[in-house]
Amino acid sequence: MVSVTPKARNIGITAEGLQEDLARLEIQKQALERELAAVTAHLGSVQRALSALQALMPESVPPAPAARPADVVAEVPATAAPAPVPSADEVADGVGDGARAEDGSGPGDADGSKAYGKLTEQILSYFADAGNTDVRARDVASALGRDTDSGSINAVRSTLDRLVGQSRVRRVGRGLYRAAKR
Repeated sequence: MVSVTPKARNIGITAEGLQEDLARLEIQKQALERELAAVTAHLGSVQRALSALQALMPESVPPAPAARPADVVAEVPATAAPAPVPSADEVADGVGDGARAEDGSGPGDADGSKAYGKLTEQILSYFADAGNTDVRARDVASALGRDTDSGSINAVRSTLDRLVGQSRVRRVGRGLYRAAKR
């Protein structure tokens, strides 16, 4: 039998502790890389949306680039490259999930103005046919063939909420919508 000195035992315990820390830190590093990739994608999306809005403003003055400390800016590893993140309107209109207008055009027309999304037009058409009936977002999604998953139903809900804000659809109760009176 080999006797282990207290010094050797302490080294072994320290090595085990360091191995556990190493595993924990690797997991934390991966999580932070994913979070950085998501933040970077969101930052790009916000920058694109802001520049598009500023281009629409008549007395638009080009903004000074945001000051960014050099020690904060980091490269996103190639393994964690983010997918393009659609804007909230693109998601609500169904553009972000690959859907386009039925004529195959993108989200804008030839003169550069934004056309209504396919989902918005489908919902307005549905309410034109529904008349004075109270319907749930899930029923609208089902009628439009968008009840396959919760994301599609939520896109319909978001679009309905936006249309309520524009007074194009009325909310008549919790989760109930009706065509706006004209």
